[in-house]
Formats: sequence, structure tokens, C-alpha cells
Amino acid sequence: MLEQVLNKNLVKTGSRSLWALLGRDFRDEALPERLRKSIQDQQERSEILISVIQLVIVFTFGFLYSIAPKTFSQEADFAPVPWVLAIYLAFSLIRFYLAVKRKLPDWMLYLSSIADIVLLLGLIWSFHLQYEQPPSFYLKAPTLLYLFIFIAIRALHFDPRFVISTGISAAIGWVMMVIYVLVIDPTNNMITRDYIEYMTSNSVLIGAEFDKIVSILMVTGVLALALHRARNLLFESVIEGSAARDLSRFVPEEIAQKVIQSEEGAITGKGEVNECTILFTDIEGFTAISETLAPEKLIEALNHYFSLIAGPITQQGGVISQFQGDAVLATFNVPKPDSHHARNAVRAALDIQSVLDGVEFGDGIHFNTRVGINTGAVVGGLVGSGDRVGYTVHGDNVNLTARLEQLNKDYGTRIIVADSTLAEIDEGSFAFRELGEVSVRGLNRPVRIYTVNDL
Repeated sequence: MLEQVLNKNLVKTGSRSLWALLGRDFRDEALPERLRKSIQDQQERSEILISVIQLVIVFTFGFLYSIAPKTFSQEADFAPVPWVLAIYLAFSLIRFYLAVKRKLPDWMLYLSSIADIVLLLGLIWSFHLQYEQPPSFYLKAPTLLYLFIFIAIRALHFDPRFVISTGISAAIGWVMMVIYVLVIDPTNNMITRDYIEYMTSNSVLIGAEFDKIVSILMVTGVLALALHRARNLLFESVIEGSAARDLSRFVPEEIAQKVIQSEEGAITGKGEVNECTILFTDIEGFTAISETLAPEKLIEALNHYFSLIAGPITQQGGVISQFQGDAVLATFNVPKPDSHHARNAVRAALDIQSVLDGVEFGDGIHFNTRVGINTGAVVGGLVGSGDRVGYTVHGDNVNLTARLEQLNKDYGTRIIVADSTLAEIDEGSFAFRELGEVSVRGLNRPVRIYTVNDL
């Protein structure tokens, strides 16, 4: 899916610069607004993390400087390292504030990456003044390794352009540092070709500085390439996550996860047989009520009603399989495992009656809900044709549950529970009252039914 979006985007923007394409800038019509906002939110949170890392680095510099022996003259009026650290700390605090406020524009991010390098190189450059050594002294400072940290943390933004800009700034900055050493004293540029002399003195080995610059550029290139590929995976993750959330609105979340993780995808015709407790609800006299409401008010009332009764069902571990007009079909233990499915279904039925008590769905309109509950084997799976599928459960036990719900009219009750469900519940959990035995069409045995109240 992502590759199709990318290819379409590339065709549309054939004149777009390589620099823009490196970042796969999706602020155009390539992705829906909600997905772009999701990606942007992740990047903004990454900038907060980058700012925290920068603060940790500057405090680490300060701590190391405070415990390091000072070899410069105590009579010196100016110690540059504390000043550079203070400037860097101030800049990092400003950046952290802007990151938390989500007010970091792209130009500020580029400026920040360059400023990091400038301040770090400025700190390294100041070492020869701090310790009263020739400029070549700072070329051997291990603080150079922090350049790679600054390049690496830019990967947290998931945009290779920031890694590249930081790496190129670091390489150019180090070249200028070397040039400064070579030109500051034309009479003695301190160049040597002796490695031992280079390691034991303030001499300059051009090959060693070349290795540093090549290492900076190679690390930058490898990180940028890896990040370019990882960025595509980020977009795929955001798209698939959004698809999973959208899919879970049409099928149970457990089924949506199975479809996403399945090799075949959403394939119909594959059912699973399991024992579960089925809960079926219907609104008493809904046909007459619907005639008194305008269509838009009717839909609004139904959505409000469904949102109310969905709460107890999901809280007790049930899964709503279908909305059928004003009816709801829910299952416990399918597709979500539940060892106490019968008890939880009855608990959900009682809670539904509680949440609806006194609620108006219009001018003085109340919805009285009738519930049927039954336990037995069902077949659950995706059904449909072509590109349109849905999840549902089938079987005689599903039909029996619907008929039990309808029997509430005859007995003047709100909840009817089959004996098969009662057999799965510990005695004393609820106050059951037997209603008698009924013969149900399509079933070759009588069913003993009960109503239930809370203890």
C-alpha cells in the first residue's frame, strides 16, 4: 500500500528536488490529514527526546570540566570553556522549551543541528586556549566523538535530511578546524608524516584528520540510508495501525488483529467452533417509537443507546458481533477467551438495565431493553462476498438466544436466561427465578428458562 502511495507521489512531483524526496515529505495529498498528524505527532515527541539528550550532554560536559585538573595559568582573566558551555546550555534550554510547546519549525531544526556542531567545535577549539597549547592540541581531543552522538540523535526525528545536514556540518566544521591549525602559523604548520611523533606530540598528521572526516561522512551516509528505509517502515506502521483501528470498528478487535497478522488476510469461509455465551438485546416497542421520531433524531437516539449498552458488554469481556437494527448480538468467550463467560454475560445484562434506568432518548422517550442469554456451541468467522466481509456467529444456539429474548413479552420480564447458562454459573452468584419450560421452534428438546435479579 505504501509503495503505491510513494510511486503516485513521485509521478506527481517529478520536478521535486532530491532533498525533499530524501525526507519523503508527505505534507501534500499523498496521505490523509489524520495520518500526517499522527506522523507529525511522533516526530514532535522525538524532538522533546532529542532536547533532553542535548541537556544531558551539556551537563555531562560541565561535570567533566568541573572535576578535570586545570592546567592553565590561574592568573588568566578568561576561561573560555565555561562560557561555551553556558551558551550551549542556554541554547539547549530554549530548544527544549520550543520542543515541549510544539513550536519547532523545520528551519529551527536545521539551525539547531548546525548550532550543536558549531558550539561543540567551539568548545573543542577553546581547549588550546584553556590549556595554553598550540592550536594543533585540540585536534587530539576525544570530545570529537560527541560529533557522532549529535549525528545519531538526529535519527530520532525519522527524517534523513536532518542527519545529513548535521553530518555535513560536522565534516565541514572539522575541515575548518584543521585549516585553522595549518594557517595560523605559516612558519610552523606542525605537519608530520611520522605516526609516533604525531601520537606523542602536538604534530598534525594529515592522514589522521582525513580519516576523521571520512568517518564522519560514512557514518552520516549509513545512518541516512538506514533511516530512509526505516522512515518507510514508520509510514507503513502508522498506516497499518490506523487501518487496524478503523477495522476494529467494523469487526471485533481480536478478529482485526488476526486479519492483520494472518498470511491470507481477510479470508471468508474459515469458521471456528467454540462454546460461548450469547447475549441478544432488543428494544421493546421500537417500531412504534421510531414512528414518533424524525429520522435524524432516531439515528442519534440509537447511537446514544448503543454507546450506553456497549459499555457493560465490553467491561464484562464480551464482544459485540452485530448491530441489527435496534438489536445487539454479543458473545462471551468468542472470539475473546473468557473462562467465566456465562457469569459475565448475566452480569452485563443486569448492568445494561442499570445504565438505561431513567435515561431519555428524546422528549420523554425511554428505551426498555429485553435480553436473552444462552450458552452453547457456535461457529464464528468472517462471512461475505468479494471485498465486503463481516464477522458474525452462527448456529442453533444463536437462534435460540434470539427467541429467548422475544419470550420476555410473554412473561413480562426484561431478562431471560436458558438453563444451559445457569448450569455454568456458581450457585448464589445471582437471584434466579424459574419461569418454566418452553418448546422452541427448531429445537428438539424443551428449554427451562429463568429470569434474574441482582442479589
